Amino acid sequence: MQLKTATRLTLLPPYLFAELDRLKKEVMAKGVDVISLGIGDPDLPTPQHIVESLQRAATDPKNHRYPDYEGLESFRRAAANWYQRRFGPKFDPQREVCALIGSKEGIANFSTAVVDPGDIVLIPDPGYPVYYSGCVFNGGEPYFMVLRKENGFVPDFDAIPDEVARRARLMWLGYPNNPTGATVDRAFFDKAVRFCLRHNIILAHDNAYSEIAYDGYRAPSVFEADGARECAVEFHSLSKTFSMTGWRVGFVLGNAELVAALGKVKTNYDSGVFQAVQEAAITGLEGGDGDKLAEYCAVYKERRDLLVGALRSIGIKCDPPRATFYIWAEVPKGYSSVSFTERVLKEAGVVITPGSGFGKGGEGFVRFSLTVPSERLKEAVARIKALRL
Repeated sequence: MQLKTATRLTLLPPYLFAELDRLKKEVMAKGVDVISLGIGDPDLPTPQHIVESLQRAATDPKNHRYPDYEGLESFRRAAANWYQRRFGPKFDPQREVCALIGSKEGIANFSTAVVDPGDIVLIPDPGYPVYYSGCVFNGGEPYFMVLRKENGFVPDFDAIPDEVARRARLMWLGYPNNPTGATVDRAFFDKAVRFCLRHNIILAHDNAYSEIAYDGYRAPSVFEADGARECAVEFHSLSKTFSMTGWRVGFVLGNAELVAALGKVKTNYDSGVFQAVQEAAITGLEGGDGDKLAEYCAVYKERRDLLVGALRSIGIKCDPPRATFYIWAEVPKGYSSVSFTERVLKEAGVVITPGSGFGKGGEGFVRFSLTVPSERLKEAVARIKALRL
């Protein structure tokens, strides 16, 4: 029997991260102590009171059954209240908020809800790979908005051709940005919303890193821009804010029609978030974790300053980001993103992420993650220095 898989899988680019994982295992098999700076997975633990909340909730039989598709009303209310305290705008938890099995799931399924075959989707390049996969899996046509260093790694809306804007159905944005660490102010969202309203484009903003910020920076929400409620949704995740990556819980809020459309997809694709996890998430959202969050951000800032200084000292160009736990660094002359990444892994035992894995616009850069202790960061840079690049 000759098996055939869906042709849509051929639309995905070669998965660089799978090859890097293979190389990592190969290096580890040789007994090398590999330092992984490749993935954005916090090493700082979920706050203890959230863990204890899950422990209590998991023993309650009512939480052992199927949850509501859209999420517990108490979770959606807690998410809306957290959002209002943090950003200002109010949202109806009944109509304008939906629970997600992590924001990645919601981002992927949102394209299913709004993109028809032949629709253009405006995607930042470099950008989170799920924006692209969600587009092509649903027959969309990607148009890449290149993020350039000289432009602060933000898209130039004026450079989008009129014929592209006319056919565009959806625009993805994400600030604070993964992978570049770039940040924006409210004026940027004002411009983005005006562009989308003018061209009848849905605006989806990925705001997973809003709370990981430094040097007094406060990330804005797209809904601080006038008119955003007419065209936008915003995705939030508890993964980074509360170090809950493995828990898989987040939420989307915004335009009621768009939230309902995503909810309709989810009722056909999944069975909701485990209620005990939602109850623990409520504890986080309502728990006033400002002190713990400030503590964690201080740790990331210390690591940021250490790594930026160390990389610069060995000739690798990079700037300290005002948010996220990523360092977006230029590769040394004579290397591509992949060739530099492979040498650093094979010869130094350090895993970093090639910028080209986030799109063609990421070529010439690599991403370092700050999710290991400072001593490991120092060791990683010492190993890279020994390569005499």
